[in-house]
Amino acid sequence: MPPLISLLRGINVSGHNMIKMAELKALYESLGFKNVTTYIQSGNVVFETDQDRPDKLEASIERAIEKKYGFPVTVIVREPAELRRIISGNPFLASKNVDEIRLYVTFLRSKPPAALLKSIQTVAAKSPDEYAINGREIYLHCPNGYGKTMLSNTFFEKQLKIVATTRNWKTVNTLYAIAVPEKTM
Repeated sequence: MPPLISLLRGINVSGHNMIKMAELKALYESLGFKNVTTYIQSGNVVFETDQDRPDKLEASIERAIEKKYGFPVTVIVREPAELRRIISGNPFLASKNVDEIRLYVTFLRSKPPAALLKSIQTVAAKSPDEYAINGREIYLHCPNGYGKTMLSNTFFEKQLKIVATTRNWKTVNTLYAIAVPEKTM
């Protein structure tokens, strides 16, 4: 069973949609997942399963969370190879002026339609922040911090009409290291 990484959107933020990580781990185990590991309180779970359809896994986990907690949570599942590609492909790492603490990745449920990508450019042109879209991920460099960016998770969801969740660069790298410890970059 190869490991998978699931990213939950919008839990444990400002006292809303609270889920304890020990409970989340138990929920995943109740779904038959093995070697379940959570990472920090924002809903990152590495697990193993025989199921090979990320879209079905996402739906199954979402249903289980809503049934147990009574609120909907978006779940996005990625394979370690996808995280490795994301890590090695970050276009902002080439710049010596980029502080990795100011790097983020927005994970999209699906690839955005090309017609909607232009709507982002107008807003982004007014921002000190930079972004690069590659498939189902958006790389972000926010020199003033993510809390001050106009290019937030909500912004991308509204503009692209796709559910998404954002993680800082350290979390992306740590999740890959948990999923594939002997192959960390």
